[in-house]
Parts: sequence; structure tokens; C-alpha cells
Amino acid sequence: MSAPLKLRNIGPKSAAWLRQVGLRTREDLAAAGPVDAFMRVKRAGFKPSLNLLYSLEGALLDCHWQDVPDARRQQLVAAAEAAIAQLPAPRGRPAAGPVTTTVHDEGGMPDPGLFDAGDRD
Repeated sequence: MSAPLKLRNIGPKSAAWLRQVGLRTREDLAAAGPVDAFMRVKRAGFKPSLNLLYSLEGALLDCHWQDVPDARRQQLVAAAEAAIAQLPAPRGRPAAGPVTTTVHDEGGMPDPGLFDAGDRD
């Protein structure tokens, strides 16, 4: 039996995500590769950052994630972006649009009478 997933760069949260997507050992991670492991986590509904992708590569190379060469990082990001582009759109709702904010110049709280509990029937 293989050793449980306890690798360099992989903290408790990342390890939990990986376990939940079926990657429980170093051998599982090596067989999947960093991009597929990252995509499994993403498809499971978690919101991994690119640091997870670099950490997975570093774990497999047994180096700190910040020591993954820039050229390799670019390859990983390109592969992840290509895989993300293949993901289906969220069901039942359009893709998210830009976030906007509204500024109210009236300078304060709404009229307290607006929320007066005495007006309820």
C-alpha cells in the first residue's frame, strides 16, 4: 500500500482537496500530473489558485513551489488555461459579468421608519 499524501508544499487544505478528488498518494498525483490534479480540484467546485498548480509541480519535483522555473510555470498555466476553456458553462445561469458598485450620495442610513416593526400586519 502507498504512503498517504504528505508532500512538500501540500498543506492540510490542499491535501483535503486532493483526497476528495481521489488523489490519496504520491503515486496517484504522479499518475495524474499537476495539471490534471489541479483540474480535478477545480471541477469538484473548489477554487484553487495557481499556487496550487505550482505547489503540485514542486511536490512532484521535491522542490519549493517558488523554485519551479518560470518557463515550466508558463507551460503549466497554458495547459491549465486550455483545460479551463474546455469546461462547460455553469448550468442554469449565465457566465459571471463584471462587478460594478453603486455609490449613494445621500450620506447615510435609510429612513428608520422604513423598517419600523409596528407597521407589520
